[in-house]
Order: sequence, then C-alpha cells, then structure tokens
Amino acid sequence: MGRRARTACPLRLGSNNTVRMITWPNFLSQFFNGLATGTLLALISSGLTIIYGTLGVLNLAHGAMFMLGGYAGFLAFQLTGSFVVAVIVGALALVVVGGIIELVIVRHFYSRPPEDQLLVTFGIGIVIVELVRLAFGSLSHSVPPPSWAAGVTPMGFLIYPTYRIVVLAIAAAALTALYVVLYRTRVGMIVRAGIEDSGMVGMLGINVYRVFMVVFGIGAMAAGFAGIVNAPVVSLTPDMGESILVQTFVVVVIGGVGSFTGAILGGLIAGEILSLTSMVDPAYSAVMLFAAMTLVLLVRPQGLLGVAGRD
Repeated sequence: MGRRARTACPLRLGSNNTVRMITWPNFLSQFFNGLATGTLLALISSGLTIIYGTLGVLNLAHGAMFMLGGYAGFLAFQLTGSFVVAVIVGALALVVVGGIIELVIVRHFYSRPPEDQLLVTFGIGIVIVELVRLAFGSLSHSVPPPSWAAGVTPMGFLIYPTYRIVVLAIAAAALTALYVVLYRTRVGMIVRAGIEDSGMVGMLGINVYRVFMVVFGIGAMAAGFAGIVNAPVVSLTPDMGESILVQTFVVVVIGGVGSFTGAILGGLIAGEILSLTSMVDPAYSAVMLFAAMTLVLLVRPQGLLGVAGRD
C-alpha cells in the first residue's frame, strides 16, 4: 500500500474551516485596533475603579452610563451637527446624571450590605436602558466621524482609518487629564485619600458626601465620554453597555481594584487580547480575555498594580 502524497496547504485559523492568512499589515492593523480599544477600555475602567475605590460601590450601571453618554452625544449631534459639541454634551450630561444618581439613590446605600449596592446599581442600569429604548427605539443609530477625521491615513507600512487614530489620541488625552486631576490637584488628593481611608477624610473636616458625589460624577463622565467618542466606530443600541460592562470588570480585576494606573495597564492588555485574538478567531476573544484574568488572579490575586489587603 503506497504512501499518500502530501500536498502543502495554508494554515487553517478560525472556526467553520475558514482560512485566515495572517499577514504583517493585518497584524499591525489589529495591533493598532487593540491600542484604540484598550485606551477606551482604560478610560471606562478608570471611572469604575475610581468609584469603587472611593465609595466602595461596585457600579453595575456603569455600562448603561457608557451607552447613555453615546445617546446624549447623538442627540446633541442631531440638533447641532457638531461632533465637538456632541462629545462635550455626552461627557457633561453624564456628570450631571452621575451626580444626581449618587445624591438621590446611591448615597443611601453606603452603609447597606454589598448585595444591596449591587442590586440597586443593577436596577439603575436597567431603568436607564429601558428609558433610552423608550425614547430612541431599539434600532441602532450612528454618529458620523467629523469631516477632518474621515477617510484613511497612509502610515507607510499600512493604511489605517483616520478616526481610529483620533480615538486613540482623544482617549489618551482624556486619561492624561484624569491623571492630572487625580494626582496634581487638591480634589484629586482628597479622592485618593478617600480611597485609602474615607473616615479619616471626614475627620479632617472635609464634606465627604460632596466628594463622593463629585467622584461618582467623574466616574460616570469617563464612561459617557468614551460612549460618544466610540459612537462613530460602533453603532449605538440600548444594550451596547452590557458587553462593555463585562470587559470593564475584567480590566479592573487584571489591573487591580482601586488602581488608576492599573486600569490603564489592564485596559491596554485587554484591548490587545481582544483585537489580536479576533485576528485568529473572534469567537475566542472573550475566552482568552477571561483566561488572562484567571491567570492574573492565580498569580497575583490583587491584580497587576493592586495593593494587597485593600478593602
């Protein structure tokens, strides 16, 4: 019985027997996609980790706030036709919404068990989603990129969408601004002190509840700002915050709960995992993200930049 002849065949990557050829330009394109996604995840996660680190509240409405910021910006764009106005409105609207939610609802749950805090923020998220669905319907909406950021940009080794470069720059600038506020201003000093010991801050004569309201507003603003900045990339739907919320929690766990720099590092890691894995098979992106989180928890339970023993 003769040997069966072997013929060379391309590497099969992906599900359903699909063939995906990984080329250098494709890898670089996905790498830059990962940077853009990672900076946005870092921005959203920084808001979540600031809220949890200062208030001790795990905000399950954070994904809904991301979505609400996108819709607030969409409405502003429909009225003005200006993308810059849309971004500003999307961010400022969530500062107001976040402050009101903290003042009216969340403030009354600081002394309650963590389960109550989870349930109330989960309920707030559902209410926000359904109110948006009632106002805008279930169909998707889109915000076009500004004319100065449309098209593609030749980068020598590849041609890349201009707006994705702009997203990367905007998110990086927003993270830098948050860093300056947290580490170079009096408000930031109080916030960081509140993360370490909110009781001591109150004993120093500082109105802790006012600080808490500001912190919740800043955290919500980070999510809303990311929501409208990301709107030209992904269509707006009322349920778009669900997957973002899950990814954001993974980022916070990887980077370390309560760590702003950890949120940035975790976001960049998560963005690259999601993007580079999808180059092979998008179905495994979430799997690899959770695998990375599990590995971090096994090796360093407090996260890459988290502090051991923090409550």
